[in-house]
Amino acid sequence: MSSWIQQIMEQFGYIGVAFLIMIENIFPPIPSEVILTFGGFMTTTTSLTITGMIIVSTIGSVIGALILYSLGSFLDVYRLEKIIDRWGHILRLSKNDLHKANQWFIKHGVTTVFFCRFIPLIRSLISIPAGMSKMRISTFLLFTTFGSLIWNTVLIYLGAILGSNWELIVYYMSIYSKLAYFFIFLALLLTLIWVIRRKKKGNN
Repeated sequence: MSSWIQQIMEQFGYIGVAFLIMIENIFPPIPSEVILTFGGFMTTTTSLTITGMIIVSTIGSVIGALILYSLGSFLDVYRLEKIIDRWGHILRLSKNDLHKANQWFIKHGVTTVFFCRFIPLIRSLISIPAGMSKMRISTFLLFTTFGSLIWNTVLIYLGAILGSNWELIVYYMSIYSKLAYFFIFLALLLTLIWVIRRKKKGNN
C-alpha cells in the first residue's frame, strides 16, 4: 500500500496529499502516518514545503470528516431506532441504550471529537456520531480542524526531521496503532459485558 501512496504523492504533490488524506478519513485502514511522514520527507527533496503540506493535509482531513459527519446526520437516532427495533434483541440493545449514548455524546462530544483525532481508526469514525447527535457544524469544524492540524503537523515535522529514515516513524506508529486497537477492543468488550449484566439484573 505504501508504494502506490508514494507514487500518487510524487506525481500529484499537494493535490495528491489532500486527496489521500481525505480518503484516509473515509477509509481508516489507509495509514495517515505513511502519507504524512512521507510528505514531511518530500519537503526535504522537492519544492514542496512543510507549511504547504500541513495546510493541504488539514484541508483533506476536514473534507473527509465532513463526509462522515453528513453520513451520521443522514442516519440520525430515529433511523437507528428502526434498526434496533428489528435487530436489538440480537445485539442486546434497546432504544433507551441508544438515547443514553446519544445524550452522553451531546454532553461530551466536543472534547471527544478533539481528542479522538489522535486515536487511529477512531479519529475518522468519530465524525459519524457527531453528525448523528446533530453537533453544531461550526463546533465540529473548529475542533476537527484543530485536532487534525496538530496530528498532521507533528507527523509531517517528524518526517522532515528524519528525512530518508521517515519509515522509522511508521514503524513506531504501527505499534501505537496496535496498542490503541487493543484498548479499544478491550473497552468495547467490557462495555458489552457490563450492559449484558445490567440487563440480567433488571430482569431478575
